[in-house]
Amino acid sequence: MKTLCLKCVSVVLLAALVLVASETRAAGPFFQVRQIDGKWWLIDPDGHRFLSKGVDTVQFAQDNIQGTSRSPYGETNQAKYGSREAWREAAAKRLLGWGFNTLGAWSDERLAEIEVDGKRLAYAPTIDLGAAFVARKGRGQAWLHGVFPDVFDPEFEETARRVAGQRCTPRKDDRRLLGWFTDNELRWGPDWRGRDELLTMFLALPAEAPGRTAAIELLRRRHGDIARFNEVWKTGFASWDELAGAGPLKPPVVRAAVYAQNEAAERKANQADPKRAAFVADCDAFLASLAERYFRITCEAVRAADPNHIVFGCRFAYVPPAPVVAAAAKHLDAISFNCYDTDPRRAIDAYSVFGKPLVIGEFSFRAADSGLPNTRGAGPKVKTQADRAAAFTRYVTLALGKPNVVGYHWFEHADEPKEGRFDGENSNYGVVNIRDEPYQALTQAMTELNAQAEKLHEQP
Repeated sequence: MKTLCLKCVSVVLLAALVLVASETRAAGPFFQVRQIDGKWWLIDPDGHRFLSKGVDTVQFAQDNIQGTSRSPYGETNQAKYGSREAWREAAAKRLLGWGFNTLGAWSDERLAEIEVDGKRLAYAPTIDLGAAFVARKGRGQAWLHGVFPDVFDPEFEETARRVAGQRCTPRKDDRRLLGWFTDNELRWGPDWRGRDELLTMFLALPAEAPGRTAAIELLRRRHGDIARFNEVWKTGFASWDELAGAGPLKPPVVRAAVYAQNEAAERKANQADPKRAAFVADCDAFLASLAERYFRITCEAVRAADPNHIVFGCRFAYVPPAPVVAAAAKHLDAISFNCYDTDPRRAIDAYSVFGKPLVIGEFSFRAADSGLPNTRGAGPKVKTQADRAAAFTRYVTLALGKPNVVGYHWFEHADEPKEGRFDGENSNYGVVNIRDEPYQALTQAMTELNAQAEKLHEQP
């Protein structure tokens, strides 16, 4: 064991004292993440501890009615305010008055330019690097259709760097920019969009697709002999070349959605059937490779375009398999995830294992007394607006009790149209209704909790 000289010890102690003394002094011109006394915090450009308290989708004309160009909320605002500029002033003043400090994903970034009593909102855009590639390839919408980008295609990296350059470089010196979300709710296995594993989805790509080639190469490395592969996958290929020329494969096992899988039941099923266990291991190995490429490429693209701001990742829709979170933690500054449970602690604990700060990108509660159908959309339903306010308070209090949580963003600013938005969602998610009237019980609870947030997070 090596011993330190007195001079070295002095340097170490001095560095520690400087770190403690600088906790509330200038940390640099941009938002950062830092762990202090075992708890994670954001640090604002002036060096102060900061928790991101946000609202998503703050837009003048939020949500057109499905299949039309009509936005009921936009029509309300045009009649009420007469211009986007006047609405921005009112919306920024209200949000800051309710104790929010961040514009969440899909918000009008111009609101961050408005100063109210010396305060301004930070903003955190979603730049859709994976989704942009899926759209460019004509494969639909990544979020809506559950299409994962072929990250093994060299064009994926080119697209990520081009889009990041377009979106991030012009804002790289903006002190009000909190950081970047690279995508939203990518599919990491069986979920509400389909029962396929990512491995079987990539095996179903065209024969010339780089992702399909990568999937077959992985299987070849793992199994070696085609007969061993056939035994696990219940196929009858004579060679790896024959597999390479084949079409989509029927999976030997169809599992429940990732968020519906029971860990104990999965373990028991794999112990009872080694072939099932081998198939699941194949899927996990491919996920690890896929996630490593996605997070490495997207993080490198953002940092090349903007080395100054936090990279929050792709807003996980649910806790994905461990290899995915491990890859995210390796490359991201902080992990973002959406969590529509009544109690977020289980999800928070699952991500916290990987030792990164966490931002909840979406959560919400819907009330039956809103007059909206609430038949489409994620998240718990409650009876009244008072119940909704109580659910918000409980959720955020529980979240802030966890040392890794540095932000929470409510989904969303205004209610969805009763007729349904682009995907049919028709729910009471708003802090304001379609008439731009605040839900008083909810916004009062938000104001009170937002004011207490730092103290709640500081508690041991």
